[in-house]
Amino acid sequence: MNVLVAGGTGFIGTNLCRELRDRGHDVTALAREPNPDSVPEGVETAVGDVSAYDSIVETVAAQDAVVNLVALSPLFEPPSGTSHEEVHLGGTENLVRAAEEGGVERFVQMSALDADPDAPTEYLRTKGLAEDVVTASALEWTIFRPSVVFGEGDEFVRFTKKLTTPYLTGLPGGGETPFQPIWVGDLAPMMADALEDDRHIGQYYEIGGPDVLTMERVAELAYEADGRSVTVLPIPMVLAKLGAAAVGPVPFVPFGPDQVRSLNVDNTVADNDVTAFGRTEDDLRTLEEYLGLSGSGPESSESPPSSHRSEAA
Repeated sequence: MNVLVAGGTGFIGTNLCRELRDRGHDVTALAREPNPDSVPEGVETAVGDVSAYDSIVETVAAQDAVVNLVALSPLFEPPSGTSHEEVHLGGTENLVRAAEEGGVERFVQMSALDADPDAPTEYLRTKGLAEDVVTASALEWTIFRPSVVFGEGDEFVRFTKKLTTPYLTGLPGGGETPFQPIWVGDLAPMMADALEDDRHIGQYYEIGGPDVLTMERVAELAYEADGRSVTVLPIPMVLAKLGAAAVGPVPFVPFGPDQVRSLNVDNTVADNDVTAFGRTEDDLRTLEEYLGLSGSGPESSESPPSSHRSEAA
């Protein structure tokens, strides 16, 4: 199968490209400025910007399947000159249109838990609108809604450490927002399965890891992995919202009002759809295992980063 992974040079993308290549597929990673050295050996690269239809149409038409991973971070303010609407909604519209016109059959969309056109954050609203574009298409689609994803090159642990300081720190609401982090090494095979098995066509999958962790607990684990400790003090959510609205993103507070609002959103699954892929939560790797803080998890060629510092996706 010829598979185009839009956003294939990013954190999840490189892992998915490797998984698909190892299964014998011909894989192309699409990015605005792809570096061939940033993708696994044997994976092709193509230049294209999903927000510019003409730049992707020829590449998409040569594929049997398309996976859309292109997204702005829900954790940080969008870079200047970009918006969630342009990337999530406009980018999805362009990929779907190019796929329909190019005769592509399968389409896998990376969405997010709680994506909805009426969601409280711009990130989730535009993800919800993008889902509507996919489901209204003539394509054989599958939609994934994962909780936060961690692994080599992620941004989740990096964001948590940027938001905090060791030993004593404050977090909006005391860091009580729950997450259900899933390891990228568990998620990528499920996405590859979705492309290969027709039973996954027309399905939404809400995917989470084996543990529900608050941001406070994630901060504790991140610093413990560095040999340090942290005590979290609560910042009332109303003060966090007022502060973000007043000053916007600043170097020591790497998020704005939309990101503060996201901390009110429960990021856990009601029913974990990993079972649709023959897995149980007990089969999945925990964040503690990944950080080297407990017994070894499922066998994997990926080792935790020696410094436990996450790079940008």
